[in-house]
Amino acid sequence: MSLVDVSSVSASLFILGVVFLLLIFGLLSLGILRMFQQKFRTGWFCFAGAIISFSVFMFILNKWYV
Repeated sequence: MSLVDVSSVSASLFILGVVFLLLIFGLLSLGILRMFQQKFRTGWFCFAGAIISFSVFMFILNKWYV
C-alpha cells in the first residue's frame, strides 16, 4: 500500500464533494428511516431527493471540474 498525493485537489472540489456526500447519504438514510416508520410517501420523496442531488452533483462535476 502506498501513499496518495491529494495536494492537486482544490479546496472548492473538496468542499463540494463533502457537502454533496453529506446531502446524498443523509437523504438516503432519512428515506430508509421513514420507510421503517411506515411513512412511505415521505420515504420515497427522500429517495427522489437523493437521486436529484446526485444528478446535480454529477452535472456540476462535469461542468466545472472535467
